[in-house]
Amino acid sequence: MRRVHTFCGLKQLLVWLLCLLPLPVQALEALTVSGLEDGVRMDGHFEIWHDPEGRAGLETARQALAGGQFAPLRSKGSTGLQPGAFWSHFRLANPTGHPVSLHLEYVDHQLIYLSAYQRNDERGDFARIADLALERPFSERPVPHHRLVVPVEIPEGGTAEFFFRFGSDHQGYVFPDLRIWAPEHLQYAQAQETWLMAFLSGGVLLMALISAVGWISMRETFFAAYCFYGLSKLAVWPTVMGFTHQFLITDNFHWSYISIIGAITLATGLWFARVYLQTRTYTPRFDYVLRFMLFNALFLVVAALFKLTAAAVLSVTIALLLTPVMAVAGAIRWYQGARDAAVFTVAWTFLMFGLFMQALRDLGLQTHDFVTYYWPVVASYTEMGVILVAMGVRLTRLRHKKEVAERRYTKQLERNKAELEALVFERTKDLERAKTVAEREARTDALTGTDNRRSFLLQAEGMMQRCRLNGDPFNIVMFDIDHFKRVNDTYGHGVGDLALVEFSQTIREHIREIDVLGRLGGEEFALAMTGSREQAIRTAERLRQAVSEIRIVTDLHTLHITTSIGVAHMEREDPLEQLLAMADAALYCAKQFGRNRVECATGTQESSVISGSEKPTTP
Repeated sequence: MRRVHTFCGLKQLLVWLLCLLPLPVQALEALTVSGLEDGVRMDGHFEIWHDPEGRAGLETARQALAGGQFAPLRSKGSTGLQPGAFWSHFRLANPTGHPVSLHLEYVDHQLIYLSAYQRNDERGDFARIADLALERPFSERPVPHHRLVVPVEIPEGGTAEFFFRFGSDHQGYVFPDLRIWAPEHLQYAQAQETWLMAFLSGGVLLMALISAVGWISMRETFFAAYCFYGLSKLAVWPTVMGFTHQFLITDNFHWSYISIIGAITLATGLWFARVYLQTRTYTPRFDYVLRFMLFNALFLVVAALFKLTAAAVLSVTIALLLTPVMAVAGAIRWYQGARDAAVFTVAWTFLMFGLFMQALRDLGLQTHDFVTYYWPVVASYTEMGVILVAMGVRLTRLRHKKEVAERRYTKQLERNKAELEALVFERTKDLERAKTVAEREARTDALTGTDNRRSFLLQAEGMMQRCRLNGDPFNIVMFDIDHFKRVNDTYGHGVGDLALVEFSQTIREHIREIDVLGRLGGEEFALAMTGSREQAIRTAERLRQAVSEIRIVTDLHTLHITTSIGVAHMEREDPLEQLLAMADAALYCAKQFGRNRVECATGTQESSVISGSEKPTTP
């Protein structure tokens, strides 16, 4: 028994020593990078290891590499439906004379977890460079992309070694290959993909709206089915491709959403096919298969709701493999004499090949590339358009209902006209209200509610011109909250914003309605007012005293704020810019003389003298 324990101890020690030694990766050729990559694939420069339990960590993966358990991927891109996780090991060499920054993009969109480790020295330790998950908030991704992307940096003249872990919940498909991008190239490619998805989504929405109009005007059920089918597609493809997570459900996203909306799309598509082809009447045997597919779609919804990963993946695979049934049913109806079924068959056959290729791609029997990746999306869009044409053919068979349809259309048109007029009227009122709000917001500082700089300067200029015309005195008073930067640094910007709000409210409560208060920027405010120099100084002193009574309770202690004030009185033809400069100079002197005080500027544009308030103040 002692020998057995001794042998086990020696075995554990040997494994531990192997982990400390450099891994024998010489057989794995490093892929050379230059920093100009434009989506190049790893192309066999990696090897993988399957962790069926999905619990292995980095050290276990290193032991598996040392034990020769990593091997090249033998399929055409996918590992197939497998439990647990897969580890990928590869090396990137940078022969250039400068560091290279790259983005490593996972080639597919439905991976649940991705972890990445890197080391630049064969004798050094691996550092985790990414820990991504589909369910985490999109804002946590180091690269804002609808697929999982890991930013890396390869040192100049060096080689970096990587371990990537691709995981799924219980069972799933994994594509362990990666695309290598220069950051700017990835950004450009993502913009193209986003515009492509927006274009396709807009087309599907337009076709759904057209079918909705047909449903309303013709009262035909297949128009309604087609409308809901289009709306479900409008949701499924952005969700499947990752755009919903990026732009809509940025937090608390879950893979089950993909399965649920996919099942809804499949169910509405089957509903439309059964209604349009009238399979229950003309092809009852195939109608049983379509019913089974509907049951499978409902099962997929249940599996997704209860987060049964393996069951959901199996249901999706069955649905993809049964897609040819739609085309066969359409071909039979075509053979039976329904000419519009011929167009339906062509459309669904194109989509069928796209979905069937996706199933083969997921199973690892077909290469994962741009064509097979976007074929289902483009085919789905094409299928919608072609079926729309098929429904136009169907309408030619309804000519005998023309008079009834015209009467219904006329009534509906009148109703739509009234609704449109009411909508235009309401919309006009909304636009007028929105215009008023927008004009007010354009003049107002969003935080404090006072006039912004542009609005204040316009109103102050107008007030000054009126004062000159009427011979009334005019003043500019400038405020600055003392030690405002210290408030932000000590209490945070939230308290700083609260201080600005309290300050502006206090000033507004102690000035006249005819006075103009504006925020020039940061903690600097200005007041345009009429009155003599003495009245302006007294007002400024009263405002200074009111501000000094402000108390803001924080987590640390009660915050007291004060303000320094500069006053400038208009003399002769001083322009507004000169008055602002004089008030600013007086404000500067108030700060220099200890803050929490009022200083008044006197003089002309050539010279100005600062006179402080008689009341002594403390900083």
